[in-house]
Amino acid sequence: MKQSMKDKIKGSLHEVKGSIKETAGEATNNDLLTVKGQIEKIAGKAQQKVGQMEEVLEKKVSSKC
Repeated sequence: MKQSMKDKIKGSLHEVKGSIKETAGEATNNDLLTVKGQIEKIAGKAQQKVGQMEEVLEKKVSSKC
């Protein structure tokens, strides 16, 4: 499996975990857990973007060879 796909999958998992943490924090009025969930969601989105950029670079490199 290419690294770009791995990053996209890991990013999606972080987003899901972040959403769960955020929801749990809101349900229990735990502001710290809510913020941690939001941060993890943002980190997941960033990791997905890295995967997308890697995919573009992989395509450009393979097309030049």
